[in-house]
Amino acid sequence: PLHNTLGEVLAQSGRPQLRTAETEKYPHVTYFFNGGVEEPFAGEDRHLIPSPKVATYDLMPEMSAPELTDALLAHLGQGRYDFVLVNYANADMVGHTGSIRAAIAAVNTVDACVGRVLERIGELGGTALVTADHGNAEKMLDEDGNPFTAHTTFPVRLILVGPEARPRSEAPQNGTAAPVSPHPATTTLHDGILADVAPTILELMGIPQPPEMTGRSLLRTPARDSLGGS
Repeated sequence: PLHNTLGEVLAQSGRPQLRTAETEKYPHVTYFFNGGVEEPFAGEDRHLIPSPKVATYDLMPEMSAPELTDALLAHLGQGRYDFVLVNYANADMVGHTGSIRAAIAAVNTVDACVGRVLERIGELGGTALVTADHGNAEKMLDEDGNPFTAHTTFPVRLILVGPEARPRSEAPQNGTAAPVSPHPATTTLHDGILADVAPTILELMGIPQPPEMTGRSLLRTPARDSLGGS
């Protein structure tokens, strides 16, 4: 097992955390996210939502995302957790079926569900990072027009939503992806890699980064830029 993963650092800092997903992605937010540790860390709660029992997920592209969202909103309303990790399985699992129609429905479902979650986080004054570790549903046909069912290697977005994020109207106009936020703000994000996500979260939460984390925070502020920081 890995040492000083994000979940372990949060536990050592006394920050209560929630991990939630439906069956297909539950191991990803628990065992895998904890670096191969099966048992929850201190203060780590877990909530499993059963995935629908269908032969293939193109038959039910919404999967259990609405139920997952309802449960997540209930947890957020309790105000118990400093960190919440949720994984929506739809774009990946439905993308593997090769059905464009189903993939569109899956993405629309996730879009609506994530919108509900972000609205609630905004009401609570919280901050969210929205990202993925690979693509899938954005490419459903290969160069010959045949169904494409594999993961893609396209860069994924990391979207910062919250009081820290610079609104779209103030984002750099150089064609790069912009953080999206309804709040006035001063922080944007650098490009980075997957290893940079955990350090970014720790900086947002005011927790020191352990030496085992080799990535860097992607937060970019005017103060840091004025000092020549990267």
